[in-house]
Amino acid sequence: MRISGRREDEFEINVVSLIDVLLTLLMFFVLTTTFVQQGHLKVSLPQASDQPQPVAGNTLVLVVDRSGHFFVGNNQVLGTDEDALKKAIKTIAGEDHDRPVLLRADGMTPHQSVVTAMDALGQLGFSHLSIATTPQQSGAPAQ
Repeated sequence: MRISGRREDEFEINVVSLIDVLLTLLMFFVLTTTFVQQGHLKVSLPQASDQPQPVAGNTLVLVVDRSGHFFVGNNQVLGTDEDALKKAIKTIAGEDHDRPVLLRADGMTPHQSVVTAMDALGQLGFSHLSIATTPQQSGAPAQ
């Protein structure tokens, strides 16, 4: 009598419980992870004094009026785009990028015009920028 075949057991691993444990661990790590904010900017806020600073003779004065028109020195810039402003600054300042720049803007000037002026100065290589302000009048409402 011969037994013709061996009975081979098929081994089966039940992975359902392993997947449950794995998902539980994944949720634990996701919930306990400290998320790092990559977009942090370190901003050094300027310090203002109530004493007026004298304007040096070689200071480049850039004025932005309330309608967004630019003036370099006493000359109005023809056009309100950044290229026209950079061309006017190059004409007045030349290659002297170490001279200080005083930016004066009206209180009702659109913010975009001030940023455009600052961007143009930065692209040309000016690094000494001061922003002129006026002290608040006593009794005047704060804006």
